[in-house]
Amino acid sequence: MSTTATNLNLPAYPTPSSQIHSPTYTAAPQAHEYRLAYNARLNPNRSPREFVKQAKNGGVTLRLGGQDDRVTFPVYGYGASVEGTLDIHKRDGITSVEVQIEGTLMMEELAESGTTNCKLFLNKTILWVKDRVYEAPCPRSLSFSLPLPTTFSDGVKSYPLPPSHEAHLSGLPGFRARINYSISVIAVKPNIIPHAVKSTLLGGGDWTISTPFVYLPRTRPSSPSPPPLVPGQWGIIETSQWKVFPTLIHANQGGHDIMVKLYLPASRTFCIHESIPFHIMFSSSAMSLAAFMPLGPVVIASLKPQHTKIQLLRQTTVDVRNALILGTRTDIWRVDYIGEGAFRHAGEGGAHWIAFSGDIYISPEIKVGGFRAGGFSIKDCIVLTMTPPDISKSPFKELRFTVPVQLATDPCPRDGSGIVGYTDQTSSPSISSSDEFGAPPELG
Repeated sequence: MSTTATNLNLPAYPTPSSQIHSPTYTAAPQAHEYRLAYNARLNPNRSPREFVKQAKNGGVTLRLGGQDDRVTFPVYGYGASVEGTLDIHKRDGITSVEVQIEGTLMMEELAESGTTNCKLFLNKTILWVKDRVYEAPCPRSLSFSLPLPTTFSDGVKSYPLPPSHEAHLSGLPGFRARINYSISVIAVKPNIIPHAVKSTLLGGGDWTISTPFVYLPRTRPSSPSPPPLVPGQWGIIETSQWKVFPTLIHANQGGHDIMVKLYLPASRTFCIHESIPFHIMFSSSAMSLAAFMPLGPVVIASLKPQHTKIQLLRQTTVDVRNALILGTRTDIWRVDYIGEGAFRHAGEGGAHWIAFSGDIYISPEIKVGGFRAGGFSIKDCIVLTMTPPDISKSPFKELRFTVPVQLATDPCPRDGSGIVGYTDQTSSPSISSSDEFGAPPELG
């Protein structure tokens, strides 16, 4: 990028009377100077950015370090500490100052099991208490550092601390679920009139600052996407970096079934900002494969109905009671398609097999991966479907085949190095091939 400056005069430095020497430079512009350009990387000792919030009465200001000053709310990752400073501008009458961070899980089932609130954690500390002997005033500035826990317990089981998230399902039955985190600071000011109701008119009443913050534990796949598979004489040549998931498309009226092999990277953990690669091979007798092709993947984008699809699906589940009633779960869930696959022709072997490759593109609205927090859970899977336009006349039955996957917030570095600056877990857990929608994979 280039810029053009017109009629731009640099400020003149005063000429010394005795000797010529370099002018005195300062880190910040003086009154008669201004910046033409600024490179923040050349100033490693600059003050870190802060998130700042002030009490309504202007008496207290909360500063949270290590934050982008353009964000709406502060953001913290796995195992981070909430660090900051409390500036107190009106110190008269303050007897103590405390700060706390907390996380809450709220679940509400509409027209069903009611509402439940679960405190994920509460971490508080007293920053200052007035000494009754020396009567020293409250300090003008108080620093604090409160660590975030990495797990929580619902009283039955321990779970990784879940990310900030909100979900809802409209209608009846329906649900609302929220995972919220916040930091609060309280400057205690007793009433000047004993036993009187706290009121700013009377000069009493505590000063409180509270702000939500976003908890976003960052994860990444343990390995980058493997090299693509290639077809050979007898079909796709398999490697240990790809895992095959076989299934059948059953034929009607005594025909031959179609063998389907879906190939996914063995880790089944994918970054939400990258597409998910896949390979798929269909094989059968020449007659059955020819009958199947009108129902098979469409390579070129078309307005015609696509009978074979591969998609990324997310199920959000809420269970206020989080229990079994007469052997049956009492949960409510919603299902959303959050990624769509595109096919490419990859090869074929005579009339007996044909292969495709492609990518599943994830919606940019997805910000978090799967998790489970008591009765609130999110799980993701890849779904391969084949839906004939008319089941009664189709030579093949319908197919719906699911493979659980895990989504991560960050990509794996291509050079195999670690990710600089991460203070959290960066590898995602392995997923059992038996996990289906009845048993969501859990973060570990």
